Amino acid sequence: MLKSSSASYIRSYDRAIRLIQRHLGDRISIPFRLQLQGCSYQFGDAPPLISFTINDRNGLAALCSFDELKFCEAYMSGSIDIEGDMLQLPGFRSILTDRHVLDYLLSRMLPLFIGQTHTNQKAIARHYERDEDFFLTFMDATRCYSQAVFERDDEKLETAQLRKLEFALSSCLVKPGDRVLDVGGGWGTFTEYAGKRGIRVTSLTISGQSEQYIKDVILKFELPCKVIYQDFFDHAATESYDAIVILGVMEHLSDYHAVMRQFRKLLKPGGRVYLDASAYREKYSKPTFISRHVFPGNHSYFCLREFIKEVDKTEFEVMSVHNDRHSYYLTCKAWAENLDAAKDVIVERWGERLYRTFRLYLWGSAHSFLNHGLEAYRVVLERPAEANLRRQ
Repeated sequence: MLKSSSASYIRSYDRAIRLIQRHLGDRISIPFRLQLQGCSYQFGDAPPLISFTINDRNGLAALCSFDELKFCEAYMSGSIDIEGDMLQLPGFRSILTDRHVLDYLLSRMLPLFIGQTHTNQKAIARHYERDEDFFLTFMDATRCYSQAVFERDDEKLETAQLRKLEFALSSCLVKPGDRVLDVGGGWGTFTEYAGKRGIRVTSLTISGQSEQYIKDVILKFELPCKVIYQDFFDHAATESYDAIVILGVMEHLSDYHAVMRQFRKLLKPGGRVYLDASAYREKYSKPTFISRHVFPGNHSYFCLREFIKEVDKTEFEVMSVHNDRHSYYLTCKAWAENLDAAKDVIVERWGERLYRTFRLYLWGSAHSFLNHGLEAYRVVLERPAEANLRRQ
């Protein structure tokens, strides 16, 4: 029920319905139900797949603005409730706009004023510097926070994640005793997987929570590994690495020229790079909701075309590229389902707002991968043992 039943609010409700009808016209991509003031209004001819309940004036104003960011923030604050098939929710975006040019410009300009390293630290802290138990409520036992590799849609997430980890390891052609740089160590996924095989992993992270978690993993399993609190672009090594592995971190490394320069500085001739990432065909493009509330800073989806252009300026060779779009859909869907199943625990420990924020993020991501809005790739590079004359 709405918090106010005044006549003026009833008139606002009537105006809102007329405004929505005019705005929609014939552009109803999914049938939905709207509930205001205890009344229910259906849009579309088919049975509604999703239902929105407006709880206060802020929710009504957000809906009538047709602004995607305002709509998301109204849901995050509880001014709007959403029920039904969450995988269909992003289809509602077709009637919303996302034109926050100032947010976009600020995210692009921030590194010019405070530097890329500091920008990365602030952005990573906003997303990752929270109790790791929160993330573990929706991830599987591998703790891998990037796409799994599914062979069947009905596979367990853990099975698909282990397949991806094995692919990353085997693609790099490493053996026990080899040195591997793990960029963005997360919760020690690759460190544990490779370290248990005698591979000496150096894990980089700029999250204090992540650093301590990986230290604990190394001690628990007595791994021949170490973790360093340091940005990838600042890292230097006295001895070249046999391989570099980047699981779901290329979204934070958008300066591909600098990335390739670091690869060349850190990787021995004959060494390989494995990376995977969510991707988009245009560089520096992401919804304002994501940039403001999920991944701030100049985070951007991986752009394969632009990355390959930079690779082509070097002696590095592209050994393989794999399209993981459907696998990332299945991964995000599993995460979102796990998040919903853990709702009561999450709300009790970390609050309703965090649950709602990640609910929008994970279901929205699943929808984008399913409907080709987003892409995902695994890429394997090799630095030839005898480099040709091309240089950056």
